[in-house]
Amino acid sequence: MRTTGRHRAAARMIAALGVLSLVAACSGNGGAAGGGATSGGDAGAGYPDQNITFVVPFSAGGPTDVVTRMIAEPMAAKLGAKIVVQNAEGAGGTVGAGEVARAEPDGYTVLMHHIGMSTAPALYQNLGYKPLEDFEMVGLVTEVPMTVVARKDFAPTTLQELVTYVKANADKVTLANAGIGAASHLCGLLFQSATGVKLQEVPYEGTGPALTDLVGGQVDFMCDQTTNTSGQISSGKVKAYAVTTPERVKSLPDLPTTAEAGLPQLEVSVWHGLYVPTGTPQAVVQKLSEALKTALADPKVIDQMAKLGTAPVPAEDTTPQALRTKLEEQLGTWAKVIADAGVKAS
Repeated sequence: MRTTGRHRAAARMIAALGVLSLVAACSGNGGAAGGGATSGGDAGAGYPDQNITFVVPFSAGGPTDVVTRMIAEPMAAKLGAKIVVQNAEGAGGTVGAGEVARAEPDGYTVLMHHIGMSTAPALYQNLGYKPLEDFEMVGLVTEVPMTVVARKDFAPTTLQELVTYVKANADKVTLANAGIGAASHLCGLLFQSATGVKLQEVPYEGTGPALTDLVGGQVDFMCDQTTNTSGQISSGKVKAYAVTTPERVKSLPDLPTTAEAGLPQLEVSVWHGLYVPTGTPQAVVQKLSEALKTALADPKVIDQMAKLGTAPVPAEDTTPQALRTKLEEQLGTWAKVIADAGVKAS
């Protein structure tokens, strides 16, 4: 096609405008060619302007789901946007975590995960994501004690009696959990390691259905978080043996610690953290972190957590760096525990 003088003039004008736009864009990011989008002050100026999805990689009604819903309302109020909780359970939390890792890094898809974020790399050969590389940290939320509980008509009445009983009946006793890599599974591994007994494990898709079957007498015993068991313990629907923390839980004052009950090797708590995909603008991460801090200082949240045997982390731990430090430390700890147990997820 023949190019006229008018066409050439128009082309020169478009090119000039393009250069001016590029200069303006670079100036707005301090002149940086790379990385500015994630740290520029204006990157999160309009955030949020739509609903935010909090992904829980476990079943509805489970302890991680409960904690998420506790903080969602006050965080939404602080952010000025609705938060929708979405359950994406499966494969010890790795299904939901993988979905968030691959999500658009815009702050509208947020992951609530627990200790399983630090155990998945040791359990799954083809994980599909790297916890320290594929996520931006928002902050720690809470550390939840675990309890050793059994169906209410189970014969042992104390933790020491439970240990004696399972050693004598290892081929008959059933140990429930929420699936490989779940907190209940990890606690069960520690129990078996501490007692030197290999038990018949019964995995479920979440602690909600596992606890339902325990209450119904379908399985013998399990470890589960106080956020899930406190109500069942108080109502007498399950038999409780101990909490897996160094100190007793205020909401369950009569329940001894595992150390007091004679099994000090069984000590574990379940920490929870918030994550977004890598590449999310730092201004957005900061807004989420500030909203988390506000939620965890809310008297209603503090009261709700206390009734379930836990508490918010200190304000200084509701930061990206605190969560990263925790994750790095726990990745190393659980890699050894899982290797020693010889457990792998299929």
